[in-house]
Amino acid sequence: MAVAGGPLYLTTRVIQGRWFMVYACFIIMSAAGATYIFSIYSPVLKSSLHYNQQTLNTLSFFKDLGANVGIISGLINEVTPPFVVLLLGAAMNLFGYLMIYLAIISRITRPPVWQMCLFICVGANSQTFANTGALVTCVKNFPESRGIVLGLLKCFVGLSGAILTQLYPAFYGDDSKSLVLLIAWLPAAVSIFFVYTIRIMKPPRGSETVKTRPFYYFLYLTVALSGYLLVFIVLEKVTNFNRAEYIANGAVVIFLLFLPIVVVINEELNILKKQSNQLEQCETKPPTPVIAVTVNESSNTSVETSIEDKLPKTTALASITEMFRPPARGEDYTILQALFSIDMIVLFLATICGVGGTLTAIDNMGQIGQSLGYPSKSISTFVSLVSIWNAMGRLAAGFLSEILLKKYNFSRPLMLTFVLLLACAGHLLIAFGVPNSLYIASVIIGFCFGAQWPLLFAIISEVFGLKYYSTLYNLGGVASPIGSYILNVRVTGRLYDREAARQNKAVVAGDVKDLTCIGVKCFQLSFLIITAATVVGAMVSLLLVVRTRNFYKGDIYAKFRETTAELALAPPQNGEKKFAGGEGRIDGVEEVVFLDTVEGGIEKDGIVEGSK
Repeated sequence: MAVAGGPLYLTTRVIQGRWFMVYACFIIMSAAGATYIFSIYSPVLKSSLHYNQQTLNTLSFFKDLGANVGIISGLINEVTPPFVVLLLGAAMNLFGYLMIYLAIISRITRPPVWQMCLFICVGANSQTFANTGALVTCVKNFPESRGIVLGLLKCFVGLSGAILTQLYPAFYGDDSKSLVLLIAWLPAAVSIFFVYTIRIMKPPRGSETVKTRPFYYFLYLTVALSGYLLVFIVLEKVTNFNRAEYIANGAVVIFLLFLPIVVVINEELNILKKQSNQLEQCETKPPTPVIAVTVNESSNTSVETSIEDKLPKTTALASITEMFRPPARGEDYTILQALFSIDMIVLFLATICGVGGTLTAIDNMGQIGQSLGYPSKSISTFVSLVSIWNAMGRLAAGFLSEILLKKYNFSRPLMLTFVLLLACAGHLLIAFGVPNSLYIASVIIGFCFGAQWPLLFAIISEVFGLKYYSTLYNLGGVASPIGSYILNVRVTGRLYDREAARQNKAVVAGDVKDLTCIGVKCFQLSFLIITAATVVGAMVSLLLVVRTRNFYKGDIYAKFRETTAELALAPPQNGEKKFAGGEGRIDGVEEVVFLDTVEGGIEKDGIVEGSK
């Protein structure tokens, strides 16, 4: 049977559909990676504004601070629709990075350092608004596939830095200043373009649930995009491309980004065909009497009043007591209940150890390669490998954890434990400086760093519920800067400087000046400590496995299927009839009136009023 409706109807249906909303989230995430390419435009900042290294590191700190503290965006998303969060993020992104660009090209008076710190913090913080508005909304729309959704979306975030670095030579050529302009307008434009597409959508009515098959098509296309970026990045290290070749490369990247729209259109057409077939079958069958009941408004009001009278009055003492008496796992925790939950504290500690260690390795990958005697081209390759495998780790953890959970009740905290133990192998390869092992170490560390994020955010959504997920999602991200500060600044930085001073014997008045450390010992002790911390994180994660074992043995998605079933059994709205898998209006019926309610549910013996 052909699908009814002209091209305009089909286009509207696709744009308003659930799968186009997913695609819009992909595109928003693919442009939200400005914080990952700071190292590319930081030399321009340093030279144009005459900054020293200490000032540049200060800017980098405020960039990381803005990118990781997203509690404000989470709280705003709790009380406003997603489009408000996306619009605020777009405005912040445009303002922050545009002011930096204007300072670089001297179109405004050179700002004081504190203003530049404010600009980059605001611009970087816009990334949390994009994450909250798009990613959190998408997870709430697909609660039964949250692992897959998180894996795909976080993968696009991981790839966004590589995508932006491939697009800017196509738009502006070899001009690092224009890269800042690109990251000012492009993410803002993408968010504004899709702003009303991102919204909370009701579960599908009827017996049909959302299928996961399209997600696997998205997976294949995302792997193809990642593979292409990896190949081009490697070729870029050994070949000099001209402007025309960069433009062609940019066109291929854009084409691969638009390719998932084919999956969206195909899926929406399949849904339309199925609904059309069901409607045709329903019309060929003899009419079935519609059962309805009338609601006695006066009695209904009295019932509601009596229930309200029985509700306990909330007091300050009761609120504090309730904070330390959380609901069962999987139910909706309040923000304070989740914050003071032992499960959240355990998960937070494990993340500090795991993410902090892998992030320290990533941040120091250049200096690690230099200390171990690798050539500069190899060091660039390490950075590229980390970026691509970071994205692959996010993708693999999201899909694999979802498959194992649904088929074998394999808990996500247990998978997180295995990821942390795997990261230890990468840390040990760095610590002992095994010849040519940094290639393998960069793959392992990049993969493990990426894999931790979808697991962390999926565990938070499963254990603490989705009601306040916007805020809890951003609370989980705070573990990253804490772990990085402890293991990177306080441990690795100090030990590196100490070894560099010992080698150069150039300590003047207690200050170590621009020292370079060469040899295995530069990072050996640091990464042995990081390995020990990661093992502790794995043990802490194992404690969460034990605490949640009964929860993950059950069907954690049952309540979402029950919600769909309730929608299927719900009484029809005015003028509606219901058939398997779809909805429609009853010909000749002006209004359906419900007669009465009885204890335990709606009485099913009634008549349809208003027939002509």
